[in-house]
Amino acid sequence: MYSLPSQAMRPLSLSPCLTRSSYLRFRILSSLSLPPIFHNSQTRLSFSKNYTRPHLFIRNCTSITAKPSSEFNRNRTQDAPDEKLRALRELFSRPGVNIDAYIIPSQDAHQSEFIAECYMRRAYISGFTGSAGTAVVTKDKAALWTDGRYFLQAEKQLSSSWILMRSGNHGVPTTFEWLNDVLAPGGRVGIDPFLFSSDAAEELKEAVAKKNHELVYLYDLNLVDVIWKESRPKPPNKPIRVHALKYAGLDVASKLSSLRSDLVDAGSSAIVISMLDEIAWLLNLRGSDVPHSPVMYAYLIVEIDRAKLFVDDSKVTPDVMDHLKNASVELRPYNSILSEIKSLAAQGAQLWLDPSSVNAAIMNTYEIAIQKYLTSNNNKKSKTKMHAGTTGQSGGPAGVFRTSPIAFSKAVKNSAELEGMLNSHLRDAAALAQFWVWLEEEIHNGAKLTEVDVADKLLEFRSKQSGFLDTSFDTISGSGANGAIIHYKPEPGKCSVVDSKKLFLLDSGAQYVDGTTDITRTVHFGEPTAREKECFTRVLQGHIALDQAVFPQSTPGFVLDAFARSSLWKIGLDYRHGTGHGVGAALNVHEGPQSISFRYGNMTPLVEGMIVSNEPGYYEDHAFGIRIENLLYVKEVGTPNRFGGVSYLGFEKLTFVPIQTKLVDLSLLSAAEIDWLNNYHSQVWEKVSPLLDGFARQWLWNNTRPVAKD
Repeated sequence: MYSLPSQAMRPLSLSPCLTRSSYLRFRILSSLSLPPIFHNSQTRLSFSKNYTRPHLFIRNCTSITAKPSSEFNRNRTQDAPDEKLRALRELFSRPGVNIDAYIIPSQDAHQSEFIAECYMRRAYISGFTGSAGTAVVTKDKAALWTDGRYFLQAEKQLSSSWILMRSGNHGVPTTFEWLNDVLAPGGRVGIDPFLFSSDAAEELKEAVAKKNHELVYLYDLNLVDVIWKESRPKPPNKPIRVHALKYAGLDVASKLSSLRSDLVDAGSSAIVISMLDEIAWLLNLRGSDVPHSPVMYAYLIVEIDRAKLFVDDSKVTPDVMDHLKNASVELRPYNSILSEIKSLAAQGAQLWLDPSSVNAAIMNTYEIAIQKYLTSNNNKKSKTKMHAGTTGQSGGPAGVFRTSPIAFSKAVKNSAELEGMLNSHLRDAAALAQFWVWLEEEIHNGAKLTEVDVADKLLEFRSKQSGFLDTSFDTISGSGANGAIIHYKPEPGKCSVVDSKKLFLLDSGAQYVDGTTDITRTVHFGEPTAREKECFTRVLQGHIALDQAVFPQSTPGFVLDAFARSSLWKIGLDYRHGTGHGVGAALNVHEGPQSISFRYGNMTPLVEGMIVSNEPGYYEDHAFGIRIENLLYVKEVGTPNRFGGVSYLGFEKLTFVPIQTKLVDLSLLSAAEIDWLNNYHSQVWEKVSPLLDGFARQWLWNNTRPVAKD
């Protein structure tokens, strides 16, 4: 799957480049001192347990304007008035609300990338269905921000009532710059505090205060939910399952023990965990609440001597109940999280909270409870005579604001997790071979297949593989110009027929019981043009360069990004997304904290055992798209020298599916690059052919033959 232009775990972007929360999450993770199973890097830096918010630089923008989305298609007639916007604005003046603007992010209360349908509020209000974006509605304007992956999609989906803000483009304001420009001083900006991380809410609060605006937390109601009414989908309630130890590689007791050691080291008495994949990984549980991601909606509080899981107990099966009891994990109602936070603060608990992931509702509740505790204790002390030598200061609760230690630990896969990932990728490769031989035959016979038909058939082949559970994201099946839409989702009745005379891009993945896959291949069913072959070959050269990279330990991913772009840069081409994202082991297809991206704020080092994607691409708007993606894991490599006494790292492949050689201009490849391609295809044949027979096996043979320059 295309790599996110910013941190995978934080799709909401208040600023056009790197948000403070994503910067902190990566920067702090790279320096956090963790116990053995949580961190084993030799480059750890000390980290003060006193959290200080860094200075935020905001570009000075005045009198900023942007074109409404309707201007990008001048032949379209003016849309009818937007009834959803009208209904939403009517709520602005309701008692207890009284706001001038309302911000609707893409996230749920856990900062998830993929969310349950009932939480897709931004998509409901705007009509834009891309996974990343932020909508802002004032009393007379509505604007939507999204990044380069979604520009073309947003142009198509937004009505003329909306202004499309192309985040990252020159002159495009951030959400708060725009609000400061369009609202009269002293305005009230409303948000649902459950949908913003503490960092994001604080950043927004500070920014709008520059024009004396007030950020208003609307705890008791979400305005979009009010107008959604009965048509809003019901919350998910599918059963949770135990993730077997043979796939997890480490039992829950061991994970909790290491986490508790970290709590002691940090001077904390409990940690609040809200990221769904962190909870699933820590407790060796999996769910089905979120499309494409095997997680369940829950919060987790781990204390020194106990742990509490906040979840809808109707999802808890007897097996899961026994599993939790064996790990001494208690159940609590999902919606009781705030009351538990208040209770812990009243007991003087020192809570560890990750401000980049814990929502503002939880953080603000804790801060208010702390003040209440301190005020109560100080009032009691003021009624008693002070003893000589005392300071009168309370030893009450104080937050430990650090990034979660679980993210890094989860990212470094153990041997069982790597084995499951490799095995699932081989079964996935077999399904893809069966699929490609079918598709090529259908196209050759003149069948008229839509992009949705193709995606559905791929799902059919995958579903026959053992351990298959779900897709890991919506399949991107794009023919011709649709391939240039980086996050394209074909829809029945609206998509294109696969054209044998155009490039076809297929980006897909699956969730298996033992692993998560993500692969992109670009093919041509006829004769590609010289331009298409040159672009494809340069993308392939970037893919090879990154695959072969060798780098010293402690190297952050952004250092490697240029390897994948260099061949494109030589002829003045580039692409608008990151080159690599982390991938979970039978978990989220996008996983932090590591990434390979041109955005250099992420200082997380690549560590042995981490998994990343390798997916350079090139896209010509309204013409074609090219992307080649494999998953890799980081391994130590032998080098004749060890400068500085450090180890050197490289990559090992997890993905084994042929790359179409007729799209390669061999005259552009070096001898070493041709050797790489031939060696890769030799591995594909060796590893995947035992899983195939008949036409699929023959197809694999035909597509893994060595190539050579004339």
